[in-house]
Amino acid sequence: MIKKAIRKIIKAFSLLSLILLLITCSHSPNVNNFQDYKQYGGNGLMNLIKLRGKIIAITNYNSTDYFIYRGEKMGYQYDLLNSFANYLGVKLEIIIDNELDKAIKDLNTGIGDLIAMDITITRDRVAQVDFSNPMNQIRQVLVQRKPQNWRKMSTWDEVESHLILNPLELAGKTIYIPSNISFRMRLKNLSDEIGDTISVIEEKGKTMEELIDMVESGQIGYTIADEPVALISQNFYPDIDVGTAVSFSQNTAWAVRKGSNDLLIEINKWLEGFKRSKEAKLTFNKYFKNPRIGRANIEDYHSLTRGRISDYDEFIKVQSNILGWDWRLLASLIFQESGFNQNTSSWAGAFGMMQLMPATAKKFGVDSLSSPEANIVAGVKFLKYLDDQFEDIVTDENERHKFVLASYNVGIAHVYDAMRLAEKYNKDPAVWTNNVDSFMLFKSNPQYYSDSVVYYGYARGSETYNFVNKVLEKFNQYKTINN
Repeated sequence: MIKKAIRKIIKAFSLLSLILLLITCSHSPNVNNFQDYKQYGGNGLMNLIKLRGKIIAITNYNSTDYFIYRGEKMGYQYDLLNSFANYLGVKLEIIIDNELDKAIKDLNTGIGDLIAMDITITRDRVAQVDFSNPMNQIRQVLVQRKPQNWRKMSTWDEVESHLILNPLELAGKTIYIPSNISFRMRLKNLSDEIGDTISVIEEKGKTMEELIDMVESGQIGYTIADEPVALISQNFYPDIDVGTAVSFSQNTAWAVRKGSNDLLIEINKWLEGFKRSKEAKLTFNKYFKNPRIGRANIEDYHSLTRGRISDYDEFIKVQSNILGWDWRLLASLIFQESGFNQNTSSWAGAFGMMQLMPATAKKFGVDSLSSPEANIVAGVKFLKYLDDQFEDIVTDENERHKFVLASYNVGIAHVYDAMRLAEKYNKDPAVWTNNVDSFMLFKSNPQYYSDSVVYYGYARGSETYNFVNKVLEKFNQYKTINN
């Protein structure tokens, strides 16, 4: 009965999701539906874009380019594309291609108008596409673990004494890299330069982010990553170091079809003004500079001798009764989100005690100027909404808490994706631990987020997995406080 209910509810949600995706993220009709492709492949492309009222951009799912977080579309490339679409006065349509070769093929057959990724400009690629002016410079860096007790070391020099700081020190080391990526050639050249062997192991099906996770967990010693991806990962994993470069900086740019001169001119005109704007710096800092590790490093407010958790304990107790939760679980969630600090804001724009996203906050009647109590009330209403969505699916109350926490962190759509994956692979979609949580972890793996039962693509599943565990760990600590 439970599985039938799950299938019924998720199927209804899936149909709605599919309709939305067809509107916003599906493959566009080939330009031949408008006129002969060759007529618009060159200087007529801007006319076509204006005619259809939208620009069709190809990008990929990952933690930098494009992703959906708490129900909102985000990503560095996505924000840049929105800025460019606004400059042109047209709408934006996104097409997902996770492999550059496939993206170039779709570009050159007219499925998309441009590729928006951090594409390094190489001789081979210049023969296939035309590039915009450089947008950024990128280099590859070594990802390694800091020493286990690095926080207790007296100086940073002491920490660095345990790290590889010079690529020459990679002689004799083993480095794991994703397959089908240019890192192998760079490491081969580096090996020739230092006159010694660097062992390279290609991990088929693994992404840069997954290999960084493996370094952080101690499964492997080293990997190589593009610096933007490494910087984001360091925000999640402060125990890794990404400061050692293993390559020179290379220019990256957007790509258009050969001969799309009018579109290229517009991109370069927009880029010239954008680079000088405050928006450019804010957008870069949003994704690559601001901490994205939640409240894990905030000193705990709780003191056993005081016998309370926060200054808001009594108010949290009242709101927890409305929600039907143990008040200490709600307090644990608030601690993890904001450390009981109403003035906290996140890289994604979430704010307040409950770290509500702007759209969610508006739906439940609060904004950034609302009081801490009002923010908690709105957050509890949102939690109640999430709980209602799972009530008929996950009948065990304690298990349902985990689904609600996961949905609060990453968005209910990604949790439904993980549930569909769990059911497909014969796991229980109504049980989080060792079932759905495993597939939430897989949501950063293309093999899984490209599956036909997944409608919302990439998610950094490890963040959500860890979020649920941290809230529950804090809850267990808070249980020493009497009701």
